Amino acid sequence: MKRYFGVIVIIAGVLLASVMSYRSASSKAKEAQREADAQRIQAEYLERVGWMRVNPSDTAYREELKPFFRTYFEQVDTHLTQFGGNTKFDGYLTELEKRAESGKDDRVDDKKAFYEYTRKHFDSLREGKYSPVWTATDKGMRLDVVSSDVVMVMGKPQVRLQLALWGAQRSMKDEGKVKKMLTSASFATVWKLTDAKGKLLGEMRGGDPSMKVDFPERYIPQFPPQMVLGHYDLDLMPSEVAKVEMTISVSSRSASGGDAAANYVWKLDVPSDWKLGAGETWEGATQEERPEDEIDPSKSAKNE
Repeated sequence: MKRYFGVIVIIAGVLLASVMSYRSASSKAKEAQREADAQRIQAEYLERVGWMRVNPSDTAYREELKPFFRTYFEQVDTHLTQFGGNTKFDGYLTELEKRAESGKDDRVDDKKAFYEYTRKHFDSLREGKYSPVWTATDKGMRLDVVSSDVVMVMGKPQVRLQLALWGAQRSMKDEGKVKKMLTSASFATVWKLTDAKGKLLGEMRGGDPSMKVDFPERYIPQFPPQMVLGHYDLDLMPSEVAKVEMTISVSSRSASGGDAAANYVWKLDVPSDWKLGAGETWEGATQEERPEDEIDPSKSAKNE
């Protein structure tokens, strides 16, 4: 019996090695299938999203939003069911909490805030609740004003304009062990405030929005590709302001060097809850000399 023991051990070792090799090959094959399916979903999304970005009809765009995102998220759900995955979409948050417990990250609160900011927008898209208050398209990019609510910011009421930009140019940079997504999207904004007769009462300017998220997939891998999120917080406006004209300019440069300079203009009557009460002053306002006909267009017309 002893003379066969060595042979048995060798056979057992060969069988074990074969089983381990099979499992490893099977695991690699399934991982390859998983990656291929994820890439397919993203490719199909990018093929369909082009029309959503450039559709000139406001009404048609709004009508297509729900079915467009429903199709995408149905594919995502099927993928997660077939290949396994985090159906709670909180992997980034879980990893962040582990790093916090180990003391390896001293910016946990900031990163968590960006995750939650992105997650709120993600849930709106996934649940079919995404319904912008205003939208426009230019140079192949679409800008949505997602909401325009009055919120408290550091104990002070402000108008929060929540934005979503579709289609800014971006490229993946391979830095060895780390891959970094570089998104090109620079903002410049002007708000012109006028009274009921068109007289200029004030003007506000801004650069990039606050809480700018130029790669949402960093926080939630299944986030619809090529979006930029952010918001502007505006002080409440003087009570005599009747209309506001908001111009947002977005510059985006492609990896090949081409520039897209998009401009979006939103003109609206100022809602009452955007205004200060009677007698309240506009904090932070400064005075600036302007030509008379720029302040009051009616005077320019009389002089012609």
